[in-house]
Amino acid sequence: MGAKSGAEYVERLNAEPREVWIHGERVEGNISEHPAFRNVIASMARLYDMQCDPALRDEMTFEEDGQRYGMSWLVPRTHDDLVRRGHMMRRWAQTSFGMMGRTSDYLNVAITAMAQASAYFAGNHPSYAENIQAYYAYARDRDLTLTHTLISPQVNRAVNVGKLQDPYIAARVVEKNSRGVVIRGARLLATQGPIADEILVFPSTVLRNTEEDAPYSFAFAIPSATPGLRYICRESFDYGRSHFDHPLGSRFEEMDAIVVFDDVLVPWERIFLLEDAERCNQLHQATHAVVHMTYQVMHKNIAKCEFLLGLAESMVDAIGIGQFQHVKEKVAEIILALETMKAFLRASEADASLDEYGVMTPAWAPLNAARNLFPKTYPRLVEIIQQLGASGLMAIPTEADWHSEIRGDLERFLQGRNIDAYQRLKLFRLAWDAALSSFGSRQVLYERFFFGDPVRMYGALYDSYDKAPYVSRVKAFLDGESE
Repeated sequence: MGAKSGAEYVERLNAEPREVWIHGERVEGNISEHPAFRNVIASMARLYDMQCDPALRDEMTFEEDGQRYGMSWLVPRTHDDLVRRGHMMRRWAQTSFGMMGRTSDYLNVAITAMAQASAYFAGNHPSYAENIQAYYAYARDRDLTLTHTLISPQVNRAVNVGKLQDPYIAARVVEKNSRGVVIRGARLLATQGPIADEILVFPSTVLRNTEEDAPYSFAFAIPSATPGLRYICRESFDYGRSHFDHPLGSRFEEMDAIVVFDDVLVPWERIFLLEDAERCNQLHQATHAVVHMTYQVMHKNIAKCEFLLGLAESMVDAIGIGQFQHVKEKVAEIILALETMKAFLRASEADASLDEYGVMTPAWAPLNAARNLFPKTYPRLVEIIQQLGASGLMAIPTEADWHSEIRGDLERFLQGRNIDAYQRLKLFRLAWDAALSSFGSRQVLYERFFFGDPVRMYGALYDSYDKAPYVSRVKAFLDGESE
């Protein structure tokens, strides 16, 4: 019990078969051996192994009542606790260059925050407070790997899900009985769903508080191996090629899956909210879970910016374009993005305070600004990699070509200014995988919509931000001018 190793993570996945469909076939046997999942599972396992490394133990875990737990389960009570937990997040994020957006710490901190805010759930039903607290302890003690799903299928966004011709397209309550709640329908889009121990089914936060919305209003958690629960995967972007050919996709391809609930029974003790649209809509903000989740995301985003800066400068040096002003301007854009994200993170830590539940919580304003800015920033950073690489991102023969009889041509024509052809080819294949491959394109789409519709997010920022003090200053100045 407590912080698990990579081997324990893999063993648990294989011991708990779940229904996963990919490329028209159901996954049979050990999921850790399936071509679409084995590499990302290995990458996840390496993260868990860091918890068991004696040299990293105090950075990656904490001790409570004689037991070691993963640091992402720590309830931060002090500023030092918050920063300490952040160091662990940064370590994990840098391991994948920020390319794994759903490492376990993302949802671990959400459940941790929600458990401390159990009074919020009690407002729906007293037992739900006990449920969320018990679930936190259960998940922490077993160091569960969690996925989550939020969104209803995109069938007809012009009408509410309750008005669709088929009321069971979007996941909804079918019935309630003595054992629990039966759910039927589908949700989008569980990243890492097939390789997670359990799934958190959270509210979409855009529910209307009407009677017809009540059956679609809930929050609960169930094992991925629950009968009737089905994951339908998109095409894998890990094509079974070597790390040379697909250096990122062959390591960090997080699968996204449609989640189908075929009359799934959710036990009462796993229900956190039910048939309370207003409380569902406010869940993430009221419990401050979104603040802690965004704080984790900032560490990912910083790692991503650091990677792209290192990648860009390596390309500049390899082909000798650093003397051009437009190149310096482009790389400087990446530097600005990196330093901006770091400043947002530091500001959130500096202005952190205890919330009403006694949890040291990062300041929301800088994090909220950062999460609105990055969806527009990341596509531009990827565009810069494309512009710097230009035709070089198309002149990228494969590892098989390198080991063929045309190797002499590659050694001659693909060499760089101060780098041999083999290293230059590896570098530019890395840049291609970050900026142009299916894996890289998915990363751009993922960042564009990480927290939802960017326009809706900007609107929410406008509505929630306290602009009155600044308006008052302008008014005071104008009133003074008229005197």
